[in-house]
Amino acid sequence: MRFTGINHLAMATGSMDATIRYWRDLLGLRLVAGLGHPGYRHYFFELTERDMIAFFEWPGVEPGPDKDHGAPVRGPFTFDHISFGLEAEDELWELRDRLDAAGFWVSEVVDHGFIHSLYSFDPNNIAVEFSVPVAGVDIRKNPVMADTEPTACARQGAEPVPGVWPKVAHSTPKSERRVYPGEGLRLVGKEPEDGDKGPRHV
Repeated sequence: MRFTGINHLAMATGSMDATIRYWRDLLGLRLVAGLGHPGYRHYFFELTERDMIAFFEWPGVEPGPDKDHGAPVRGPFTFDHISFGLEAEDELWELRDRLDAAGFWVSEVVDHGFIHSLYSFDPNNIAVEFSVPVAGVDIRKNPVMADTEPTACARQGAEPVPGVWPKVAHSTPKSERRVYPGEGLRLVGKEPEDGDKGPRHV
């Protein structure tokens, strides 16, 4: 299988308007789709031709706790930060000035060897990074492991290792493949079937 990118990352907000102001009006992402009814919204912003970032708005959601990008934590935890790629160094500095003028905390530009990055937080206190590739350095074409004590799996290299997981014993026949209706059908003028008990995720 070949992945095409990130279709969408789904975050949560207690204020869709504040989120729209930041992602659409400050950062320039198009608001391309919106689903909703009382007590629920799900809006999508275009990041690239293939990638989107999305937000659920649920009553009572509050901004996340203060936590610096990459700072270690203990206990239950699932997400640290997301880095968005920019094409050119000038765009990184333009974005830094724009965030600063809008009153958002924003870091200095940091040289990570293969990218230059700056760090900030959106109105939901989601930790965001913005990164520009360093010319002549491509870790995708030339993977590198600089961990002084890499894990056993990491020592096996960049490519997927065959035979680690069980092979599929029974493929789902085409005659049994069922696609269940979801809320997103409303985006194309269709109504989900009320009688269907299948999953309704977007």
